[in-house]
Amino acid sequence: MNYKDLMQELKSLGTEQNRKTYKRHGVQDELYGVSYAHLGALKKKIKVDHELAQQLWKSAVHDARVLATMVADPAQGSSVVDDWAKDLSSYVITDALATFAAQTSPDPKKIEKWMKSKDEWIGCFGWSLFARLARTDGPFSDAALEQYLDTIERDIHQAKNRVKHSMNSAVISIGVRNEKLQKKALAAAARIGKVEVDHGDTDCKTPDAAAYIRKTAAHAAKK
Repeated sequence: MNYKDLMQELKSLGTEQNRKTYKRHGVQDELYGVSYAHLGALKKKIKVDHELAQQLWKSAVHDARVLATMVADPAQGSSVVDDWAKDLSSYVITDALATFAAQTSPDPKKIEKWMKSKDEWIGCFGWSLFARLARTDGPFSDAALEQYLDTIERDIHQAKNRVKHSMNSAVISIGVRNEKLQKKALAAAARIGKVEVDHGDTDCKTPDAAAYIRKTAAHAAKK
């Protein structure tokens, strides 16, 4: 499928209801309103096409950018993630990019640079990416994760709105990684207390980290 035809198809698949929903979730870019079901179907059809993904991202259309993160080649991801992160403007596309970036074997130093960014969306992206990798035996050791818990505990309540949400997700991810870190994360979550995040005109809520960690642990114990 070529770029021009794909953009026409995306436009035809958009609905006003979806546009309203995405706007309530903070999407500010040009928007067609394509459902994730339709984006998923297009992903299956296209599979991996890194050149097409780059064209989709350059369109600056939200739906096209989400699809770009679905069809880009993780093996070539390091060549685009830095540039794409500079264009982030809502948590919807930020989460999509973090999901893709987690497949690209990113450099921990680069992740930390994103996490420390003063830009809300780049910071949110860095912590969202970190949260995805913290659950796995990836680039971060248990000792490093314990240090990050200290950082989160110190900084979370002063962080920018969506960064707070991603930092809270990181506490959860650390807590579900193994039993030792579970105890550390639960203790940190107790000291942190309630994390206040403005989710705008949506029903979204920031999960209670301790409750989520305990629920996940209980579910794993039943298996």
